[in-house]
Amino acid sequence: MVDRDIDDRLVKRAQEGDKHAFDLLVSKYQRKLMRLLGRFIRDSSEVEDIAQEAFIKAYRALPSFRGDSAFYTWLYRIGVNTAKNYLAGAGRRGVATGSGADRGEDFEEEELTGDISTPESVLMSKEVARTVNEAMEQLPEELRNAIALREIEGLSYEEIATAMNCPIGTVRSRIFRAREAIAERLKPLLETRGDERW
Repeated sequence: MVDRDIDDRLVKRAQEGDKHAFDLLVSKYQRKLMRLLGRFIRDSSEVEDIAQEAFIKAYRALPSFRGDSAFYTWLYRIGVNTAKNYLAGAGRRGVATGSGADRGEDFEEEELTGDISTPESVLMSKEVARTVNEAMEQLPEELRNAIALREIEGLSYEEIATAMNCPIGTVRSRIFRAREAIAERLKPLLETRGDERW
């Protein structure tokens, strides 16, 4: 059974009043949602509170969920809107600007460079990961979210378009522009030619 089929069955059961089914969805997506919210909010206790609020909103809105998109895509939108509302109400800046080391959604060195065997390659992989994470933090919000949903969360272009409430062509453009900006930051580090991309 495909992951989405499992979610659809759990949602249907939850819509019929099975609270345990919704608890299973919470267990499945809690860490993923908290990683997502961590890109907006620095304080981990605030992230937990906002994630809990997003799940409460999702539970209350569950009767209106029609399944046009995947459950996580729908939950993603609720989570992002909850975080934005929180930040607007608190008058805070929405971008988490701390070092990438303490946030679980960042790129890991191994993801970027493969097998690591020498001290030089270990150092280079750490520098590449740091540069990618810094470049992502400096991207405009819509580019950062699009690239993170694609490369970190593994969503399809269609799912990202639904989650971000924009056409798929816009998603492709945002991801392309984000990759270009990151590649530009990596170019001096990797000593690539101008026409090469990572």
